[in-house]
Amino acid sequence: MTSYLLAGGGTAGHVNPLLAVADGLVARDADATVLVLGTAEGLEARLVPERGYELLVVDKVPFPRRPNRQALGFPQRFRRAIAQVRQHIRTHAVDVVVGFGGYASAPAYVAARREGIPFVVHEANAKPGLANVLGARGAAAVGVAFTGTPLRRSEVVGMPLRREIIELDRAATRAEAARHFDLDSDAPVLLVFGGSLGAQRLNEAFADSWGDVLAAGWQLLHVTGERSDLADPGVPGYAMRRYVDRMDLAFAVADLIVSRSGAATVSEISALGIPALYVPYSVGNGEQRLNAASAVAAGAARLLDDGTFDGDAVRREVVPLLTDRARLAQMADAAEKAGTRSGTENVIELVDRSLSARK
Repeated sequence: MTSYLLAGGGTAGHVNPLLAVADGLVARDADATVLVLGTAEGLEARLVPERGYELLVVDKVPFPRRPNRQALGFPQRFRRAIAQVRQHIRTHAVDVVVGFGGYASAPAYVAARREGIPFVVHEANAKPGLANVLGARGAAAVGVAFTGTPLRRSEVVGMPLRREIIELDRAATRAEAARHFDLDSDAPVLLVFGGSLGAQRLNEAFADSWGDVLAAGWQLLHVTGERSDLADPGVPGYAMRRYVDRMDLAFAVADLIVSRSGAATVSEISALGIPALYVPYSVGNGEQRLNAASAVAAGAARLLDDGTFDGDAVRREVVPLLTDRARLAQMADAAEKAGTRSGTENVIELVDRSLSARK
């Protein structure tokens, strides 16, 4: 019986692919021991037990970004975190560590190496985090979600995705999805969303231009985010929702998407073969623009600039595309080839290969 330790957390971008791989391992072998390593502060502290997995806790030790008092104490705190993980590995007779980035991964990689067991790295973003950059140097295998991710010896394996996305039959589900959102299944739908908290830039742009979308013969499904106070005009063909807990249904009814380009968002949209217009979030280290690059290169998506995205940009860039059936068909065809639904299986294959090489 194999014992797996999956390390990662902090954000949904780390936790969700981790849980997808955990589910894949258990589905393949019900007798496998699948444990998760995370911090007490991250999303994993809630999401992992909810999914039925045991969470082994390690101290949260951020890498110092500048010389200060916290940086002086980093070596000692990091050594303590490594020791915690080594004890977990010994107690549970762990055979292999799989890291997904985040605070828990860095000490897990070091601990695995010192305990003489293989570890595998998966990087979800096109611009890798520091923990995975360091971990990739000694990993038995490195998988990345996007082509061009600068990690040593990396292989493009795609993103481990939620089961409801992997198994979604968009055509068969479209009528149900349209009913769910009070839309017409026979008319095209533009889906706009910016994540669970929404995106103010997108919300303001479509608050000014939703009428133009409807005038082009399209319906609009607009997920504004829970914090939005945008007023719902209450007109037929415009479905406004603060939050959607069935994004599979939103994807099932969408013929074109306007959204941010987080790693999970791009991976899910690409896996489902939906053409998209991405408006990368301008704050951060530029990873959202990079995440969308492969879909754009394939012809499945286009990039729009966040700084100039407003109602006029919708009328100038989005509305003409809605009426260009040939261009939409080309993007849809390219989108069918741009993504993969086998990210979970591909990561598990890396893990299997690493275990086999050890024998």
